[in-house]
Amino acid sequence: MVKEKKVQTLTIEEKLEQALVPDWEQPYKVPGNWLWVRIEGINTFQGTSVDPSKTPKQVYELYNVPIFETNYPEIVEGSEIGSTKQQVEKDDVLLCKINPRINRVWRVFQHTNYPLIASSEWIVIRSTATQPTYLQYCLSSQYFRELLLSNVSGVGGSLMRAQPKYVKTYQIPLPPLAEQRRIVSRIESLFEKLDHARELVQTALDSFEALKAAILHKAFTGELVGAKPSLVALGKMADEIKIGPFGTMLHAEDYVENGIPVINPKHLIQQRIYAQSGVTITVEKAHELEQYLLQENDIIMARRGTMGRTAYVTSDEAGWLCGTGSVRIRLPKDSQGSLYALILSSQETVCYLEANAKGSTMKNLNEKIVAQIPVPQFTLPEQQEIVRVLDSLLEKEQKAKKRLEPVIDQIDMMKKSILARAFRGELGTNDPSEECAIELLKEVLQQKEALSAKKIVAKRPKPLKIPVDIAKAMETSLEKDIYIIIKKNKFLPIDSIMDISSKKLNVIDALRKLEQKNIICKKNDGLYYCLR
Repeated sequence: MVKEKKVQTLTIEEKLEQALVPDWEQPYKVPGNWLWVRIEGINTFQGTSVDPSKTPKQVYELYNVPIFETNYPEIVEGSEIGSTKQQVEKDDVLLCKINPRINRVWRVFQHTNYPLIASSEWIVIRSTATQPTYLQYCLSSQYFRELLLSNVSGVGGSLMRAQPKYVKTYQIPLPPLAEQRRIVSRIESLFEKLDHARELVQTALDSFEALKAAILHKAFTGELVGAKPSLVALGKMADEIKIGPFGTMLHAEDYVENGIPVINPKHLIQQRIYAQSGVTITVEKAHELEQYLLQENDIIMARRGTMGRTAYVTSDEAGWLCGTGSVRIRLPKDSQGSLYALILSSQETVCYLEANAKGSTMKNLNEKIVAQIPVPQFTLPEQQEIVRVLDSLLEKEQKAKKRLEPVIDQIDMMKKSILARAFRGELGTNDPSEECAIELLKEVLQQKEALSAKKIVAKRPKPLKIPVDIAKAMETSLEKDIYIIIKKNKFLPIDSIMDISSKKLNVIDALRKLEQKNIICKKNDGLYYCLR
C-alpha cells in the first residue's frame, strides 16, 4: 500500500533556500537586484482536471497544442472534446511538453467569458512573481530551450517529451516586477522594428515568385520571343512517360548508404534534384531496374502531393533512379529538357494537374494524365532562344533572391540575441536602486504556503480501500499501489505513475497486467483511469 508522506513544515528561510539557485549553479551573472530561481519556487499552479464530456452543452475556451500557431484558442462545446483537460486562468503561461524542439510557449488571454481549459500536454506556470509576457519570452529564449532539450523522454519528433519533474527544477532569472515590465516593453519595441523589416523582405521575396510566374507564363505562350506555338499533348511530344518502380520491386532491404540515389518528390526542390545519402540502392539493384534510370535531358516530376514539382536531369544526375513517387518524361534529343521542366512547373500546368489528378486526401498522377498535359510546341531555334532569355532573367532574379534570403535568418538571429541580452540585464533598462526581487519571491512563497494549507484542509482523504474482488485479482503490492494512486487522482499520466518505483520495468509490467485484467484503462490522450 502507498503510505501517506508526513508533510514537513519548512521555515520561510528554508523555502527561500530551496527556491533560490546557489551561485555555483547559476548559468550566468545577472544584475545585483535580480535572482536566479527554480520554476517550482515561483509556480503557484495546482492542477484541477476537467472532463468536458460531462457538460456537453458547456462552451469552453480551449488552449490546444495543434492550434498554437493560430495564436487563438478553440471555442468549442464539451461534447466535441474527447479527453480530460486542466483548468487554467488568465495570464497563466503554458509550456508545451510535446517535441520541445518546437518553440511553443503560450500566454492564456481569456478572449471570452467561457471557462478556460488547456490540454494536459502543457506545463502550466502561474506566478505573481513574473509579468506573464516576461515569463513567456524567458521560456522562449535560446538558453531555456537548450535547457529544456537537455533532459527529455522519447525517441524523437512527436514522441519526445519535456519532463515536468525536471522542468520544475530549471532556473530562470527573476528581476523586480518593474524591471520585468521595462524588459517586455523594450523587447516588443525592438521586435516590432525587426518584424517590419522581415515583412518588407518577405514582400520582396514574394514579388520574385510573382515575377517568375509571369516570366514562365510568357515562355508558355511564346510571348517571350514573339512566337505563336500550338498546344499539343505532352504524350505526343515525349518519347516516353514512365512512372517509377512499384513498391513490390523495391524493398526496405534494398536501400544502402551512398549508393545510386533514388529520386522521389521530396528530392525535387526549386527545379533541382537533391539526393539523400540514405535513400540509395546498390549498383546491382540499379542494373536490375535499369528501365527506370534517368538520362541527361530527362524531366522528373512529382506524381503525388504538391503538383508542379519538376527538375531537369543534367549529366550529374544521369544514372540515378526515378523513385515510385515520381514520373520520368523522356523528350526527343531535339527538345530542350531544361525549358520543358520549367513549362511543366508553370501555373498553367499546375492548374491542369490539380484539376485532373486523382485522389481527395493526396493528389496522384498516372501516366495517362501526364501524357495529356497541354504544352506549347516550339521549333528548336525558338526553344534555344527561350532558354537563353529565361536563363538571363531567372539568373538575375535568383541573385537578388539569394541576397535577401539570408536577411530572414539574420532577423531571427537578432531576435535570439535580443532575448539573450534581455535576460542578462543588458538592454539598458535595469535600475540598480530598485528593491531586490527577494521580497517578490517571499510573497510568492507565502502564497504557496497558504494554498497548500487550504488544500490540506479541503482534502483530508479517507484511507482508500481496494474492493475485495479487485484485490484478489492483483498479484503484487506494486499493482495495488498503482491502482490506489490512479484511483485517488481519477486520471493520471504515465510520468506520474512511473515515479511510484525506481524499478521502471516492473511498473510497466504491472500497468500492462492491470489493463489486461480490465482494472485500469488508458484514454486516447494517454491518461490512465480506473474502470472499477
